[in-house]
Amino acid sequence: MGTLRLATRGSPLALRQTELVAELLRQAHRGLDVEPVVVRTQGDRDETSPLDQIGGQGVFVTEVEAAVADGRADAAVHSAKDMPSVMPEGFVLGAVPPRADPRDGLVGATLAGLPAGALVATGSARRRAQLAALRSDLVFADLRGNMARRVAVAEEGRASAVVIAVAAMERLGWLSKVRDVLDPVDVLPQAGQGAIAVQCRADDAGTRELLAALDHERSHRSLRSERAVLAALGGNCTLPVGAFAEPDETGVGLRLSGVLASGDGHIVIRMSRRGDDPEALGAAVARALVEGGGAAIDGFDGLLEALP
Repeated sequence: MGTLRLATRGSPLALRQTELVAELLRQAHRGLDVEPVVVRTQGDRDETSPLDQIGGQGVFVTEVEAAVADGRADAAVHSAKDMPSVMPEGFVLGAVPPRADPRDGLVGATLAGLPAGALVATGSARRRAQLAALRSDLVFADLRGNMARRVAVAEEGRASAVVIAVAAMERLGWLSKVRDVLDPVDVLPQAGQGAIAVQCRADDAGTRELLAALDHERSHRSLRSERAVLAALGGNCTLPVGAFAEPDETGVGLRLSGVLASGDGHIVIRMSRRGDDPEALGAAVARALVEGGGAAIDGFDGLLEALP
């Protein structure tokens, strides 16, 4: 059947996720060869600067997309939570395999076991804001880098706890290191967390057909609705915004929850809605967040008039 080339970052987690996609492709299409095309992104070259200072969410994605655009690869494999909320022109989301655990977790300690004034390391404004709302005594330190570097910060005692994505730890075989899994009621995940997104050119019918065999409809619909929240709010992983969708009891519709917070956690707005249309549902939750008090948060004031 030939070879399908998958562009990916070179981190151990990215390579593992790409291998998971490759395994699914080989199972679905006998005789298909799949090979990775490793791309070093700006986010990989600079592992210390805060994301909002080096370009935001796109620093993990743009150069991987470029490998597909210029023909070095046929498709790109991303952590869905790293993708900007608006798909570039000429690209489509070809497949979303079954989603893994979307929740956040702690390495180093449980949330209840953290002493007063404990240092918690995370590079996510969303995580900081929600944890600060739960525990105003906590102190936060910025943290970036691959998963091994993050976990080491807790294991070496340089912070009392490090906040991580449970799905990442599971894929790396490190689930035993997770001391606490945070309930989404308390800490809502980042849009797309736990999901893998496989992106390709819109005009590449052959690749789209191959990828379609991997697509998990429920995971894909949930991701679409979560991304619609971010798109409406103009948000990305540098802002304290979260969204999480899952099928409702009918199995047809979705229940979507969103959170919008001030950076210090003093204001945390949570809203949930149900619906059948992923994009319309995401827009409705975004509007509810802003109308429900989000307009009072710096950076989101004046947004109401621009919402769909």
